[in-house]
Amino acid sequence: MTSSPVSRPSSAAPARAYLDHAATAPLRPEVVGQVTRDLVDGLASGGRPRANPSAQHASGRRDGAALAEARARLAGALGVDPHEVLLTSGGTEADALAVTGRVLAARAAGVERPGVVISPLEHPAVRDTARVCEALHGARVTELDVDAAGRVDLTSVEHAVGAGGVAVVSVMTANNETGLVQDVAGVVEAVRRATGVTRPGEPGYVPVHSDAVAAVGRVPVDVHGWGLDALTLTGHKLGAPIGVGALIARRDLALVSPTGGGRQERGLRSGTADVVGARALALAVELAVAEREAEAERLEALRAEVLAGTTALEGVHATLPEDAPHLPGTAHLWFEDGDTEALLMGLDMAGVDVSAGSACHAGVTQPSHVLIAMGFDDESARSTLRVTMGPTTTGADVERLLAALPRALEMARRTQAAKRR
Repeated sequence: MTSSPVSRPSSAAPARAYLDHAATAPLRPEVVGQVTRDLVDGLASGGRPRANPSAQHASGRRDGAALAEARARLAGALGVDPHEVLLTSGGTEADALAVTGRVLAARAAGVERPGVVISPLEHPAVRDTARVCEALHGARVTELDVDAAGRVDLTSVEHAVGAGGVAVVSVMTANNETGLVQDVAGVVEAVRRATGVTRPGEPGYVPVHSDAVAAVGRVPVDVHGWGLDALTLTGHKLGAPIGVGALIARRDLALVSPTGGGRQERGLRSGTADVVGARALALAVELAVAEREAEAERLEALRAEVLAGTTALEGVHATLPEDAPHLPGTAHLWFEDGDTEALLMGLDMAGVDVSAGSACHAGVTQPSHVLIAMGFDDESARSTLRVTMGPTTTGADVERLLAALPRALEMARRTQAAKRR
């Protein structure tokens, strides 16, 4: 007996305008196709399940070779050596491994209170990890000075590193909230000037790490050209599935694993390797890097349209000054006299997906630590809107946002006024 087909609505609901790519990007069709084939082939190949890539039998060697190929492809797209690629579960784990691994390595080398130097704009993956290292491992955390756009003051870098005993300096390449792009090469140069040590392994050498989760595939990233010792990226910002990322770490960078286990990934990150995820990450990065220049031009035009349309409304302002280097697909705004939650709800009801800032703090009403560091007061730092675009964003998405914003903003201001009564 054949089953009857499932009935479907005669007309699909209108598509939403997804403008929250900085939180998670939609899966790339090419990646979906590859993951599907990998999973099906893995189960159908001779009737065998997918093997552990560390196993010594033929099936294990097959998947071990696929893992090595994925690592090499990822390294090629980033211009690094395959041995520098440490696969992780994502950007947060990679950041934590870089910061904690350096603090533990410094402690093992006899530094009683290793210094961790960060910008005040860092993602919680770096910022909170630094504070945990302070509480648990005696680290000294120093936050650098920034200007009104969030650009790191290079003089403050020299002063912080000049104090000595620094285990790591970590400054993100592009801010995940405002989209500001830092002068990472300049930060590295400032560190080298302050210490007078330029060769890894020499006494007094200070490694520099950068969280490039928001930057890879969107702006040029040059690990070796900038002189970085470590760099972080993740797949789900680029169209790969959630759950795979990488720490790019120079081969002679001393890191101590904060956990035990099987000691995979150069003995630093334990756990059976996700071959399918590694291949998905490699493909997503390859595609993002290959299309970066063309996409940057297209997204910059959309960003300009967003900023022009939104700031034409009373009390809506661009967070970054016009001359600040920025991600082409990120438009960050702050608005006067409005309730952020009501604004987001109004836009959500109109079919527009945006956020107030880092998705890691979704549902938590608190001022953005990024904007506070840039000199905003608490109220302004709570009243923000982040519009982030990517490969699937169209002009129609921007038009939908601009059409919905006036009404949503009116609702936000009525809500704020009611709260103050």
